[in-house]
Amino acid sequence: MHTDVHKTEITRRSLLSLLGWGAFFTTLAISVPASIRFLFPRVLFEKPSTFKIGAPDDFRINGNSEHQVYETWKAEHSVWLVKEKNRIYAVHAKCTHLGCTPNWFPDEGVFKCPCHGSQFNRSGVNFAGPAPRPLDRLKISIGKDGMLVVDKSRVYTFNEFDKQGTYVEV
Repeated sequence: MHTDVHKTEITRRSLLSLLGWGAFFTTLAISVPASIRFLFPRVLFEKPSTFKIGAPDDFRINGNSEHQVYETWKAEHSVWLVKEKNRIYAVHAKCTHLGCTPNWFPDEGVFKCPCHGSQFNRSGVNFAGPAPRPLDRLKISIGKDGMLVVDKSRVYTFNEFDKQGTYVEV
């Protein structure tokens, strides 16, 4: 009795061929979507570097102090607004030591960095801790509509604090 069973034998050559084609199609399946994704740019949505903070008359000094520090924009823009008797300026809320965010202590009249203990006076000038220089100031101006505009793209260091753009006369 002879059975005619169809036997399929897998040879070494056919196995290697099958593995080769499998690797080829796997690579193709991975690389085509990656290549298509490469054609579309990744966009970072950042806050604009300039923002309005209000009219100069909106900022007043409370009590007998010589300064008033406004923390309204610290969380969103890392900016404090400081009002003196004759000028307003914007201080960057970033420690000049390692970039931590200092806190304002109105009772003591100082900015204190929680990371390494740097301390700055109301004007942002360092007097304690490892910070190598005062806090930076940001460009501030009065827009066409009479509102104060802070521009974070222009940073002024300590030796530039008297330049035009570091403060607004009021």
